[in-house]
Amino acid sequence: MSLLRFEVVHEYKAARLGRMWTPHGVIETPVFMPVGTQATLKSVLPRDIWDTGTRLMLSNAYHLYLRPGPRVVKEQGGLHKFMNWQGSLLTDSGGFQVMSLGHMVSLTDEGAVFRSHIDGSLVKFGPFESIQAQVDLGADIIMCFDQCPPYPVTEQGAMEAARRTLLWAKQARAMDIPEIQALFGIVQGSVYHGLRKRCALDMAELDFPGYAVGGLAVGEPKKEFYEILDLTAEYLPKDKPRYLMGVGHPYDLVEGVLAGVDMFDCVLPSRNARHGRAFTFQGSLNLKNAKYASDSAPIEEGCDCLACRGFSRSYIRHLFVAGESLAWTLVTIHNLRFFQRFMQKLASSIKDGTVQSYRDEIRRIYPVDMAEDADGERL
Repeated sequence: MSLLRFEVVHEYKAARLGRMWTPHGVIETPVFMPVGTQATLKSVLPRDIWDTGTRLMLSNAYHLYLRPGPRVVKEQGGLHKFMNWQGSLLTDSGGFQVMSLGHMVSLTDEGAVFRSHIDGSLVKFGPFESIQAQVDLGADIIMCFDQCPPYPVTEQGAMEAARRTLLWAKQARAMDIPEIQALFGIVQGSVYHGLRKRCALDMAELDFPGYAVGGLAVGEPKKEFYEILDLTAEYLPKDKPRYLMGVGHPYDLVEGVLAGVDMFDCVLPSRNARHGRAFTFQGSLNLKNAKYASDSAPIEEGCDCLACRGFSRSYIRHLFVAGESLAWTLVTIHNLRFFQRFMQKLASSIKDGTVQSYRDEIRRIYPVDMAEDADGERL
């Protein structure tokens, strides 16, 4: 039985504020998790991540399975100690990464067989390998191995992926999981309403400590994305945390929270930062643009992050032009802080009943249908 505990402390329609207790701290929800795929966020120290207000972050079992290997991490005292992270950790199972291999992977009910992108060796990675790897890594929250179908996919293909995901979830549920770790089930079904409902209900019967909505944000139209999200959340237990995987566009976060989702993760803050893209409450900025060459303002007025407290847009643009990696560090820190401030503002709007107006404001600043920022460049 998992020691993870979750409670809903406030509700506004389907949206809710919650509190989740893990062995490494209490997490206020809704929460955004930065992605440290290989037990690190590129260019940023753990203490700087912590200072942005981040208390829960994500690493990936698939990548750590291939390098350095779960045994190495376990011998070093587990993933928290290995990466010197004092907060809570979630490890993704690797299902999405396997899907990304496309035709290069052979997939059966026993799992996936493929060649390592590191050394070309033959790798078997299935439900047992994924769960055992995550147990050895020692994250607070671990995920069932799932089959994430691409988009588009036929209904038959989506049905097969959902069947296999449920099979693997049942196998994982029967494994010996330390009580300090919480195993979450993942709902699949692509954009097929009946499949999503059935998979959600079947997963709920397995009584996981928490549930994730997988297989979205893989190319489907936004209208279908929001419809499936609303439908899936409706059939998940209300007393368990709900996690929408791989989603981080600001407006999508708002829609997710309005659907009743508590947890989110995405590479957007860090990956965009390395390309010079900074998120602000007035829209995103491309700090590589020449117009910032003599701009003495911080990335965002009123932001309390390390970058905004001590460095100008002009200086950061100079770093990008000069090819200095400090540019990555500063913009990543700012973006991480933006997303934590964003979630705090979203939580406040739920508490005071103004979430609908906050939704309208974010849609104006970060329009999902146009996907353009204030500089007129694509995100």
